[in-house]
Amino acid sequence: MSNPLDTKIISRLAEILDKTNLTELEYEDESCRISLVRNPAGVAVAGAYAPVAPAPVAAPAVAAPVAAAPVAQDAAEAADVDYTNSPNAVKSPMVGVVYLSADPKSPNYVKPGDTVAEGDTVCLVEAMKTFNPVKAHKSGKVVKILVETGDPVEYGEPLVVIE
Repeated sequence: MSNPLDTKIISRLAEILDKTNLTELEYEDESCRISLVRNPAGVAVAGAYAPVAPAPVAAPAVAAPVAAAPVAQDAAEAADVDYTNSPNAVKSPMVGVVYLSADPKSPNYVKPGDTVAEGDTVCLVEAMKTFNPVKAHKSGKVVKILVETGDPVEYGEPLVVIE
């Protein structure tokens, strides 16, 4: 049995792989599994396709998040502080593209100085055309936003700092 290969999905995954410092990215749905791997020199991206038997499948997870320097509004400040292991950082729940507002005409969900309650939406992460709200993990004051709208993000990457 042959399944049509959706080149748009592969192109989008390759784009995410290229824009981030990830070396490997996997995607799986009910009809296929795609694994993209960057070679150690970072020169080429290889794709693999394998049909998957229809069955309930858990969402793919990145085995080990790759540490990446956060993209900050003030790059000089970002160089001084690494929020990767900070309990104050709201982290991305998945690989995708971050959006700080619901649409281009709306104000950002939060800005530095805002007070948020646990569970408030602080941004969105879009993955495979699905916009996923990212919620504050605690109440407090937003002290820093580490990303900009349209930035590619990876699993576990710090997005917003709440103190």
